[in-house]
Order: sequence, then structure tokens, then C-alpha cells
Amino acid sequence: MYQKPKGTRDILPGTSEKWQKMESVARDFARRFGYREIRTPIFEETSLFLRSVGESSDIVSKEMYTFKDKADRSLTLRPEGTAGVVRAFVENGLTNLGLPQKLFYIGNNFRYENPQAGRYREHTQFGAESFGVDTPIGELEAINLAVTYLKELGIKGAVLHINSIGCPTCRKTFNDALRKFGAENEKSFCEDCQRRMKTNPMRMLDCKNTNCQELLKKAPKLKDYLCEDCKTHFKTVQTLLKGSVINFVVDENLVRGFDYYTKTVFEFVCENIDGKGTKLSIGGGGRYDNLVEEFGGPKTSCVGFGLGLDRVIMLLGEQKEDLPSVYVLNVGGVSPEMTYSIVQELRKNGIKTVMNDNNKSFKAQFKFAEKIDATHVLIVGDEELKSGVFTLKNQKTNQEQKLNLADILKQIKKGE
Repeated sequence: MYQKPKGTRDILPGTSEKWQKMESVARDFARRFGYREIRTPIFEETSLFLRSVGESSDIVSKEMYTFKDKADRSLTLRPEGTAGVVRAFVENGLTNLGLPQKLFYIGNNFRYENPQAGRYREHTQFGAESFGVDTPIGELEAINLAVTYLKELGIKGAVLHINSIGCPTCRKTFNDALRKFGAENEKSFCEDCQRRMKTNPMRMLDCKNTNCQELLKKAPKLKDYLCEDCKTHFKTVQTLLKGSVINFVVDENLVRGFDYYTKTVFEFVCENIDGKGTKLSIGGGGRYDNLVEEFGGPKTSCVGFGLGLDRVIMLLGEQKEDLPSVYVLNVGGVSPEMTYSIVQELRKNGIKTVMNDNNKSFKAQFKFAEKIDATHVLIVGDEELKSGVFTLKNQKTNQEQKLNLADILKQIKKGE
């Protein structure tokens, strides 16, 4: 028997409806904020991710699915969404359409990592990217979209963490100071941090090793190395968030995992999800003002974020579909053609409708209606077809009514 690959999953009926709702809400709110949908290839040239995400990052060094095609070209399944969107923005000359350009996407990403709660090797992301906004309003808009979306879904307890990692100039000064600190304590750091202090010291701040975290409490602080422009920008971001009543905490160790970020970075963390203090990051983003230029486009400021929908749906828990649905139960050998005309009428009016198409017994049909969580059962027989009056049973209240089709439609739509 074949089994799905490790780190993947099948989304079955009953769960797929939750995904449909989650994606529908994402599209709705993205459009309300002025974002338009973009869809990019599921694989790109490997060098695209080496250049944007960074060769020293864990994603590039450990997690990418890279392969050679028949023409011996190196290709990679996308590990994240931003790089492909920026490539498409530059390649298709979207800057010529005027700025700002706001784009969103929903798609699968691939990372070879150990599966965790809500984290799969194939995972789905809702992301949004805004091109051509160089003021802190860009951060406010991106964060507000993510916050509004999570609230609409009913996600509670998602705490916004923010930080500034500065521009390339002030970040270089900080990296030099951190590299010096790391060298003085090199043997006390884990192997990953020893490697990071030579390639990209700032990544040490993101280490999950408790011993390294304790050592880093004495390390130079990034905020002390920010230039005046970066300091002012970050203060304004905080002022805008407070003015929009968006709660946040400043997290000095937050750096995110991609090299392309500049100035503001942010992350949404759900705390104590299991009553044992476990924290779960459900996504984040930040500003990246140099990536478009690095990809051959004009100097363009950008802000974006990505939310891991596999983790979001895990937090949603069990939710049954609350839309009305009807199971049409036919009795007395009624011809399928006559029953189907009624089914079609219900569907035309936007009602989810299932009919008996297997000649099941009366009792078996009621059991099946329960299995599929039908909110109503409509009984159709010879007498009902002649009179035009049918029996409608509300499965929640067990109330039965004799109604014509027009009144049935009204009752179902009212949820009665």
C-alpha cells in the first residue's frame, strides 16, 4: 500500500471546507486592502533563492528541495513566496503600471525540515507584498491586514512581535561587534552559532539553544547600533500601531530568517497554545528595500508578510460548516428525473443539496443524511410530486413541516 511522503498530508472532505473558508476570507480581506492576486511558478532557478534568502540561512543550507532538470539546470521548489513575487514584478515590468503595487498570493511552499505541529514539508502560505511604499505606513498596512484577517477567522492570543534590524550600513557595524563578542566566547556557543558568527552573526540571535540564548543576553544590542534614520523609522512604526490600537511587543532578538529584510521585521506568535507554555509562530514579515534592485529592477521600497495557513487552521480547531444543506430523500420508487428537477431548483437558489442516487432504503437514507451533517431532509414521493407539497424536516429540531417548494426555499434560507 502506498503512503504519503513524510511531512505531507491529505486534506480530506470535512477539513477541505475549512480550508476553502480560510482562503476565501484571505482573498476577501486582501482585496479590501487594495491587493491583487498573483500566482507564480512552484519552482524557480535555484540562484533566485540563494541571492534573496541568503546562502548562510538554514533554509538554503539545509532545507531546500533542489534538483537538476533534463537540461542540467538547477531548479528549486519554492521555500517561500516573496522571492518569486519580486522576480515576477521585475520581469513583467509591473513598476511601469505605477506605484504602489499591492499583490497577494496563496500557494504551497516546500522545506525539508522535521515535521512539527502545523509545520509540514509541503505547507501553504497566505502572503502579501506591497511595492513602492517607503514610509512606515507600509508596515502599518501590512500588519493591519494580517491582524484583521486573523481576527476575522477567530484566532485569539496572537501577539505581534516587532523589531528593527536596521539598514545595511548600521547592520554592518552591529555584525562586527557581535562577531567580536562571539569570537571571545566561541567555545561556549553551539556549532550552528559558531558557523553563523563567521557568515552572518545576526542569525545568532535567532538560535533556539538555551545556553546560547543565555550567553546572548550579554551580547551587544542591535538597537544601540541603529542609525538615526532607522531609529526614527522604527519609532514612527510604533506610533502608528499605537494609533491604530494594534498591540505589540518589541522583541530585540527578532531577526527573521531571510537576508533580504531591512529595518522593520515582525512576527505573530500564539503563546501557551497547550496550557504548558508552548509558543507557536504563525507567520511574519517585514520591510525589504533592496531586493527589487538586486533582481535587476529599479530602486523600490517593499513591505510584505506570510502566514502559515497549516498552523492557522490548526488553531481554528474543530468547526462544522454552518451553511444550510439539504438531503433529498425519495420514497416509493419516484423517478430520478423528477427528484433531480427539485434538486436543481434548490441548487440554483444557492443551497447545498445531495440526493439519494443509490436506491437506499428509507431508514438508510436518514442515517446517511446524519453522516453528511445535512441540516434538513426533504422527502419526495409520488403524492408530494402530485400535490406540490413536500415534507421538510429540520435535523436539529426534528420539526417537520408540509410546504410547497417556494416556502421550503424561504425556510431553509432563514435557517428554520
